[in-house]
Amino acid sequence: MKRVLAGMRPTNLLHVGNYFGSARGMVALQENEEYEAFYMAVDLHAITTPYDKNSLAASTRNIILDYLSIGLDPAKSTIFVQSELADLHAQLAFYLSSVVTVARMRHLPTFKEKVKQHPENVTMALLNYPVLMAADILMYKANFVPVGLDQDPHIEVAREIARKMNELYDMDFPEPERFTIKGGEYVPSLTGEGKMSKSVEGSYISLVDNPENIRAKLASSPTDSGKGDELPTEGGVANLLQLVELFEGTEKRHKYETMYMSSGIKYSQLKAELAGAIYDVLKPIQERRKMFEKDTAMIDRILEVGAKRAREVAQQTVKEVKEKMGLA
Repeated sequence: MKRVLAGMRPTNLLHVGNYFGSARGMVALQENEEYEAFYMAVDLHAITTPYDKNSLAASTRNIILDYLSIGLDPAKSTIFVQSELADLHAQLAFYLSSVVTVARMRHLPTFKEKVKQHPENVTMALLNYPVLMAADILMYKANFVPVGLDQDPHIEVAREIARKMNELYDMDFPEPERFTIKGGEYVPSLTGEGKMSKSVEGSYISLVDNPENIRAKLASSPTDSGKGDELPTEGGVANLLQLVELFEGTEKRHKYETMYMSSGIKYSQLKAELAGAIYDVLKPIQERRKMFEKDTAMIDRILEVGAKRAREVAQQTVKEVKEKMGLA
């Protein structure tokens, strides 16, 4: 069987951008009998940038709840917490770091962005973030990684490391490929600039937002007069139309585009309908989450079984790497 690996950082609750960008793909691959899926909360990655040590454990637990609420099934997927296998993930990351240069890591656009965001916290952990991600992927010899478009640079690093390890040490690592469901690669921000991001307040709709919160967030998104000779290609209106397409379909978007070029759009109506469509997607997710929140013992069992299964695979990979590198 081919394998799938994905992980999400425990930094706040997941939002609809995460859902369309990677979570839907995670569920789709889980349901495909050709694949064996490994999904984890990557709490080791969380400490590569400034974080709250007092809330990390709770945030990690929330990621697991998010996974279960979007439809991940522990009977079909191995669900676990990365730090439960820190001895193996960190160990493999160190071995892999021997085949990648500092210059390669420093020139990654994602590293440069984080340096700008956290100039006082440019640590070795931050520099090695892509290597740890490569270790996460290659540990399970994953063929596909359901992540958003922004993770392409990191996937390419994992592919390069896989090739190098295969060439130098006769390993059989697959070169992982990014997997996404069409239409979800880029979910725009409510602010009118860029994509939805957990780090930008007011830019996203959380998976746990109620109808009132959704309406309020959409109400604050920027618009224009509602009418023009040309359709906006960027900014608040363009982002709203893209959200309409994601949640209500292409036909509804075309309807609003026609109105914009003729009679004009009433944004209050557009936003109200969009809020309803978004909540229709989130309601079953929220109902499942409430069910899992009531049974903490079940969550513990899921994570215990998941960690045990993941460790069986991870130990074999680390053993093989050590032997091939002459360490055992």
